[in-house]
Amino acid sequence: QVQLVESGGGLVQAGGSLRLSCAASGRTFSSYAMGWFRQAPGKEREFVARISSTGGSTSYAASVKGRFTISRDNAKNTVYLQMNNLRPEDTAVYYCAGASAVVLIKADYWGQGTQVTVSS
Repeated sequence: QVQLVESGGGLVQAGGSLRLSCAASGRTFSSYAMGWFRQAPGKEREFVARISSTGGSTSYAASVKGRFTISRDNAKNTVYLQMNNLRPEDTAVYYCAGASAVVLIKADYWGQGTQVTVSS
């Protein structure tokens, strides 16, 4: 069983930056593909970014490409989401997800989420 705990959310003005962290339990973090998803009020959860188990491959939703960067530190069992040039439409609960795979296709594990609010 893998537990994921997100942190780093908060309130920021448009144009600002935040860095989300997701700490994972377990000794096999380096074998897990990881990703970030988000859910805005009244909307379905949507994909934001993902990173392969080795960190060698990343992909992003079109809406965040060029502004967000996903990375991981396997020595610290942590995945990050650096969010720059934030917009009010980025406001959502952000969830960390993981799967025992090289590439995240379907998540096996989810965190509880961290709120990100971007004011205009």
